[in-house]
Amino acid sequence: GSEVKEMEVKGRNLSEGVPRSFTISSNEILEALTDPLNQIVSAVKNALEQTPPELGADIAERGMMLTGGGALLRDLDRLLAEETGLPVLVAEDPLTCVVRGCGMALERMDRLGSIFTSE
Repeated sequence: GSEVKEMEVKGRNLSEGVPRSFTISSNEILEALTDPLNQIVSAVKNALEQTPPELGADIAERGMMLTGGGALLRDLDRLLAEETGLPVLVAEDPLTCVVRGCGMALERMDRLGSIFTSE
């Protein structure tokens, strides 16, 4: 497993309304994230089960790409790879890659328009 890390967190104690600081460990954060991570794994598996065969074959060969802030969660790619048996990659710049891709698609709308509409 990964080494346990600790960091000091500062904020306002909501029950007392006063500033506080305390130390939290990576294990405590992992414990807090266990249920949400399990929900992510479940949602990915559900999406894969509903994927058309031709797209499923492409995913099996090339893997899936994690984007967005969740992609920055340490070892999420490894967890999804273990749970699905599929290759999982993290985008080079996960926080902005989707919006940049959308911008590129919009710039080419005249040539790509047909993929954005259903007949």
